[in-house]
Amino acid sequence: MVVNAPVVEKPASAEELARRLHDAASSKLAVVPVGAGRASRMGNPLERCDVLLDTTRLDRVIEHSQADMVVSVESGITLEVLQAELARAGQFLPLDPFNSPGHTVGGLLASGWTGPLRLRYGSPRDYLIGIRVALPDGSLATGGGRVVKNVSGYDMMKLHYGALGSLGVIVAASFKVFPKPLHDVSVSSDGGWADAERALSAPIAPSALELFSDGRVLARYAGSPDATDRIVSGLGWATTDPSVWTEHSRRARERWARIAVPKERLHEVVADLNEWWASPGAGIAYWSIETDAASVKAVRSTVEAAGGSLVMLAAPDDFMVEVGAWGTPPSTLAIQQRLKNAFDPDHVLNPGRFVV
Repeated sequence: MVVNAPVVEKPASAEELARRLHDAASSKLAVVPVGAGRASRMGNPLERCDVLLDTTRLDRVIEHSQADMVVSVESGITLEVLQAELARAGQFLPLDPFNSPGHTVGGLLASGWTGPLRLRYGSPRDYLIGIRVALPDGSLATGGGRVVKNVSGYDMMKLHYGALGSLGVIVAASFKVFPKPLHDVSVSSDGGWADAERALSAPIAPSALELFSDGRVLARYAGSPDATDRIVSGLGWATTDPSVWTEHSRRARERWARIAVPKERLHEVVADLNEWWASPGAGIAYWSIETDAASVKAVRSTVEAAGGSLVMLAAPDDFMVEVGAWGTPPSTLAIQQRLKNAFDPDHVLNPGRFVV
């Protein structure tokens, strides 16, 4: 049974956060890091919660080097504030997660959430170049750096990506950023899988392409005006307002899951599902669940048999317990347990929420 946190801590600096984390850990109190809470329902229900460690006061842009195309920020800054800062220099971070707006940078890294732009730019793992993390022993550990070419030993910063704050609390991060495209055009069709595959096999791939369970396809092309106009003209799809992506990013459900499979298997995996939307070029689909736990388990078995995974993104606690947030434990579970014991020996960080 989860107990409501009796204490909410809102540190104003990384050093203060590390100190408060250490104080709680020394008393064996369960610490739950939280940003804006946009992904707070992801993972198994917490076993206990004594201290909520709120990062939202860590909201500064530490450094933005326009010439080097690198930005360093504190983890509590929202994605929208960061994008506005970069836009003044004609740059952006290719992150467009669902359940927007309001995600903090730290929350996005801890949860591993992405959006349609993953098709072209990959996940933040691909342009994250540095990270700073507070550990339960009170120390501040740094991985990577603030330059794109960074030589180091073990890539410690990747350990915290997608770990749901179970190994440490992200307090700052540095990213490679990208120039805003000269031309950005959005188009749509109702041609379903056939149109999606035709667009993905064209000489110029879209920056994002989303397919919906009703057969609608939405694509985004960015680059030089001549090239993008030529490919859009060849498709013959209807031009649509760019705001459609903002509306799409607001998608979230009370019960939903992320399905990831080899992209050639995606069509068969989602064929019998009800409401879903997908990035066929990335092999990722999001399922709005309107069925019972047994049905979700059956779908998960199909997905895992296809070499993929089904991860729950949100659900009521009782449903999440019955279904399981993560599915079949990975073959690396023993290694993950050793890492957990090394970074968080008393298991005070987000107890029960992650795989370990």
